[in-house]
Amino acid sequence: MSTVSSALPAYLARLAPVITDVVAPAAAEIDRTGAYPRPALDALGRAGLLGLISAPEVGGSGEGHRAATAVVQAIAEHCGSTAMVLMMHYAGTAVIEASGGPADVRERIAAGDYVTTLAFSEAGSRSMFWAPMSTAVTGPTGAVRLDAEKSWVTSAGQADGYVWSSRPVVADGASTMWLVPADAPGLKVGAPFDGLGLRGNSSSPMSASGVEVPMSAMLGTDGGGFDTMLATVLPYFQVMNAGFSIGTANSATGKAALHAATTRFEHLDQTLADNPVVRANVARMRIRTDAAEAVLLDTLTALETGGAHATLRVLEVKALAGETAIDVTDLAMRVCGGAAFRKEVGVERNFRDSRAASVMAPTTDTLYDLIGRIACGLPLF
Repeated sequence: MSTVSSALPAYLARLAPVITDVVAPAAAEIDRTGAYPRPALDALGRAGLLGLISAPEVGGSGEGHRAATAVVQAIAEHCGSTAMVLMMHYAGTAVIEASGGPADVRERIAAGDYVTTLAFSEAGSRSMFWAPMSTAVTGPTGAVRLDAEKSWVTSAGQADGYVWSSRPVVADGASTMWLVPADAPGLKVGAPFDGLGLRGNSSSPMSASGVEVPMSAMLGTDGGGFDTMLATVLPYFQVMNAGFSIGTANSATGKAALHAATTRFEHLDQTLADNPVVRANVARMRIRTDAAEAVLLDTLTALETGGAHATLRVLEVKALAGETAIDVTDLAMRVCGGAAFRKEVGVERNFRDSRAASVMAPTTDTLYDLIGRIACGLPLF
């Protein structure tokens, strides 16, 4: 299944050879070694896809939620780590574009020469990314000093710049955003990532100890970070994360169906697919994946048309797709049996990668609370 029509958009046409030649061949090795997918990012940059949502006036493609989601979903079918790195790059780019970030950075992103990411989650506020504990204080020279303990940053130590959240300098409000360059003195990356899934996304803690940035590094207004998170980051993050989960589920469904169709009981002269229980499980995988994609498509349309249910769909879609991916990959392991534990089948990688979405802020449990508030007529915050 796909989030696009039969008339392939130009950006997906440019993506296809990148997946075939670079992303797919490297996926298993990235998972085995935890290597960062730099070759894929370079190829995506050359194909004009790092600047997919950058404005045309800086050389970008000027695309939006639907295109970013389709690209992330397509890559997730082959390599979850690469898809997650690109997803966070698009989320950071969306903030830089919406806030009128530095022209040279915007031009570099559009040219495929700059990777960014979000640095929101913190040790002190955990998954409640909208409530940073880090501080921003103006020094005697007029520069702003940032001090923080970030708990998880995708592309930590690999990105060229970090979209960073802190408490406001002087204004009221929950947060302020900054663009922090990777080479800023006092910026440190924690232990290398060695996790269960998404092993190549270089997701590590980061700290800022007396990192100084000019006031011009502020993205948006002092104290306006929370509004940017809700209006810009959340919609992009939610639909792309859903696309990631659906791509992962679709991958597992295809692998399980292929395994069932080609694995034989020689003594019965039958395939696994001849067993109605196996077929029913494959059918459940297909139905659940397609149903989640239908909600994703509805969410994208609601965002594009300003539908009255857009906010609800944005909250629902990540929770639904994330839970779907977990259920579908569970079924894939069952369909493939003992073979699913072999890495060459590929299903166990989908199984591990699928777990990430439910704990990425806003977590599935947090989203259930917010959705429940809407359903019960309560204020979101």
